[in-house]
Amino acid sequence: MRCSEASKLLEGFRTHELGKLEYRQMAAHVAVCGRCAGELAEITCLADDMTRLHVEAPAAILDQVRQKTCDRYSDLETDLGRFWVGFSFRGVTMVFLQPTESEKFEDIYRHRYGRRPIRGDLPGTYAGAITRAAAGKAPPSVPLDLSAVSGFEQKALLLLRKIPRGQVRPYGWLAREAGHPQAVRAVGNAMARNPVPLLLPCHRVVPAAGGVGRYAFGPALKRELLVREGAPVEEIERYAREGVRYIGCKTTRIYCLPSCCDAQRVQSENRVLLTGTADAVRAGFRPCRHCKP
Repeated sequence: MRCSEASKLLEGFRTHELGKLEYRQMAAHVAVCGRCAGELAEITCLADDMTRLHVEAPAAILDQVRQKTCDRYSDLETDLGRFWVGFSFRGVTMVFLQPTESEKFEDIYRHRYGRRPIRGDLPGTYAGAITRAAAGKAPPSVPLDLSAVSGFEQKALLLLRKIPRGQVRPYGWLAREAGHPQAVRAVGNAMARNPVPLLLPCHRVVPAAGGVGRYAFGPALKRELLVREGAPVEEIERYAREGVRYIGCKTTRIYCLPSCCDAQRVQSENRVLLTGTADAVRAGFRPCRHCKP
């Protein structure tokens, strides 16, 4: 074996990672070659010195790493009750309202995300945004971590920001805005799985037939949130009972969803109650550019 070949195998020879044949050849070569034997001795000495460089990590470093990389959570008292808020370094991951203990919330979080959060201090911006949303006020924009949600669900959830405060939209509207008008059921599932309600206001999505509909935290809370935001809930529910889907205006010949700000401005004598799109078209109305019925 030549020295040029042997020098490439010295580290493998030292660590016994060579095959049997190569190891025997190297052992025979080093036994008679002083140059390669000297290089092997230097490599072995260097490796021994490296092991002595090992030091114990600072005792607090694990906690510091966990604080920077692990998901955390805290609770937040509002006049709607106590919310549990999960968050990562990317943003808010979960907003949950149920009378439960911290250990139970950790289990719920782990079941959904596959990792258990640790207790931490809730950033003031997150607390302020959720408190304002619970009060029916416009919350400031805060970062959200939707990395555990599918692409379609993310798209549908982020479109919730297009629904003005104090107004509602049917599930079919959201499916159409998401580019999948037939995916009404999928949109409903996405709303039911919304990990950050209030911050992404799924309570503003209602059944096509009207009324308030279901909500993860109960229809009573959904109704309360809409009332706090200024939505005409009683009118919406009355129209649902009467089979009214849209409001037309005699003077503009435009029809809207009942909660649309344009519909709310129509005087009673100019209001036309419409049962559906076909009814509106037959009567010569065109859709509103704001609520896009």
